[in-house]
Amino acid sequence: LLLIQKINAMKKLLLFLLFVTSFSLYAQSVEDDFEGNGTINSWAPDDCGINTAYNNPVQQGINTSATVLRYHDTGGQYANIRFDTWDNFDFSTGHTFSLKIFVPSSGLTGSQNNQISLKLQDGTLGQPWTTQSEVIKNITLNQWQTVTFDFLNDNYINLDGGSPPPTQRNDFNRVLLQVNGEDNTDQVIAYIDDFYYDGTIPLGPVYDTLVWQDEFDGLGAIDTNKWFHQTQFPNGDSWFNGEQQAYTNSTNNSGVSSGTLKIVALKENVQGKEYSSARLNSKFAFKYGRVEVRAKLPSVAGTWPAIWLLGKNITESGAYWETQGYGTTGWPWCGEIDIMEPNIDKTLILGTWHWDNGSGYQYNSASVPLSNSEASQNWHVYALEWNEDDMKVYLDDILVNQMPTIDPFNEEFYILLNVAMGGGLGGPIDPSFTSDQMEIDYVRIYQRSALSVDEVEKKETIKVSPNPVRDQLNIELKNNLSENVDIKLIDINGRVVGNDSFKTSASINYNTSHLQSGFYFAHLTFSDGTNNVLKFLKQ
Repeated sequence: LLLIQKINAMKKLLLFLLFVTSFSLYAQSVEDDFEGNGTINSWAPDDCGINTAYNNPVQQGINTSATVLRYHDTGGQYANIRFDTWDNFDFSTGHTFSLKIFVPSSGLTGSQNNQISLKLQDGTLGQPWTTQSEVIKNITLNQWQTVTFDFLNDNYINLDGGSPPPTQRNDFNRVLLQVNGEDNTDQVIAYIDDFYYDGTIPLGPVYDTLVWQDEFDGLGAIDTNKWFHQTQFPNGDSWFNGEQQAYTNSTNNSGVSSGTLKIVALKENVQGKEYSSARLNSKFAFKYGRVEVRAKLPSVAGTWPAIWLLGKNITESGAYWETQGYGTTGWPWCGEIDIMEPNIDKTLILGTWHWDNGSGYQYNSASVPLSNSEASQNWHVYALEWNEDDMKVYLDDILVNQMPTIDPFNEEFYILLNVAMGGGLGGPIDPSFTSDQMEIDYVRIYQRSALSVDEVEKKETIKVSPNPVRDQLNIELKNNLSENVDIKLIDINGRVVGNDSFKTSASINYNTSHLQSGFYFAHLTFSDGTNNVLKFLKQ
């Protein structure tokens, strides 16, 4: 075991050295020890319970770590857990997955074969299982064991018999784990730890530049330099989907206080409707980037909140960009991206795309569970990551849905925030309803920066050490004497995790003791306006 650990450590070091040799060779390991040191942040359940930071109930044998993943199949017919990667697997760099697992006999019902299967899928498909490849391994109950899935040498099962061998494919971006098979209603409790893939995948895009934001720090009306009240009925004397509200520009329906935006639905007769609310259009349109909206949702039955985007070119009467002369394309040809919508029962959060690129109306929708009380009482971040290759919608760090960036999603879009009432998607309205609100802490849009020629030249004069680092990172500036420098720290998901300023002569000692293990990017902005991006690994 010690030898294996040393080999794995050497392998990780070699992969890291490859990572830091070239900006064009960004690569990332795929692993998780469930103690905050992994690179996987999108674990999600399908008809199954999951806890990714569960106290290890059996600290013995080969696994004495403090926390593990708890897998709880409560009888779901196709129960499993899964995660999606930020790029497709390249099996030329590795083809084996490994993990530790403990299944207590006391957590089982039925008489299924004791096994664990690892399935590789294309998560961008509407039915991702249709082209999956699977390796199944038997397990022993009541003991920790290491299980490996070798897609080159193990017997694999292709659901589609016409699919090539898995190592000859490059369309896998989802890993799915399933204990004791599928198509049964038996129950399983299992503990999983130290998931590891022996290859790497390209590092995802880093959204490091905040290009537009509203922190809602004022008091009173919304900032009309950033937002437009869409109040005109686009469908004669009503909105779409049989909704029962009128949208207004009243501060009773939308306003800023205590550092947040409140979009409030009220029971009152306005423009012949029984309810009033607000619908905001951003006066900023963009193509590609990361959108983050931190929000609490309304809870009363019949309220239908949404955080979404529409193509800037939509011909919708009364929409902001249509009033500015950009309306050339109808819906759904303009495209729609729904970052957050709840289902009628308010038990799921949906991520959905609508479009028509000449082949007829299309949509792609998926969901993750989120209870009504959890969504309304606690803050959650609803996010979209969108680049020229693909689009991904997240609830906090959980991937909700993804699809390739096809036409028309390669044009500029704008953000909409609203709370509708009733209709075919909001559902029946609680007869006792008087008011409810969606509260938003912030809206932020990040995009990727590009290095100029001067910045590339300056990049060659800067070094960091040690790398990997534990507590103190030394940034040696060489020729950049007596320059002020601002440092913005970005994690591998494109999130800003630190901002600092230094006045320095030749070097900076940067404290990294508070950082979790993983890869980071330090964006340096000098007093002459040039920039630099440094990469380092925090142990």
